Amino acid sequence: MAIEGLDTNKDGTYSKEELQPLAQVNVESLKDFDYFTFVHFEGEEDKTLPLKPPVDYWIDYDKNVLTLHFTLPLEKPVDPRGKPVEVDVYDPSFFVAVGFATEKPIALSGADTKGCTADITLPDPDTTADTKALTESFFSQLGPNSNFGSQFAQTATIKCKDSHL
Repeated sequence: MAIEGLDTNKDGTYSKEELQPLAQVNVESLKDFDYFTFVHFEGEEDKTLPLKPPVDYWIDYDKNVLTLHFTLPLEKPVDPRGKPVEVDVYDPSFFVAVGFATEKPIALSGADTKGCTADITLPDPDTTADTKALTESFFSQLGPNSNFGSQFAQTATIKCKDSHL
């Protein structure tokens, strides 16, 4: 339904250009939800780092699946040397499934990334299994400030060796 009417050249496929208006609507809508992305220094979970609006965003369509891709820069650069940076991706209300790409989920680039690693931590499978017993009324009672979805977050952790050691 989301792609209805977007095949403007009627060739039966959806190009990046044809899907761009849908990508823009989705990116603009996600702003109110912090793009489901929460960046913080390890040990300082209460301090989420501010983000700039997404850049380089697009949607691709493959076998009835729409995937929104975007780059979300930090408002101010941070130095992860000696103090890991964590990026959590989740919908706090647990209504939308969100995650990193399965292939090449993280790319570190630039000369300053030498000695840095990035790892993905998946949510605890037991916690995910426990949600199958929850009822629709449980989810309907979650308020806008609910953080229920955080326990199902995929977390990327970027660690860099301290160059002074």
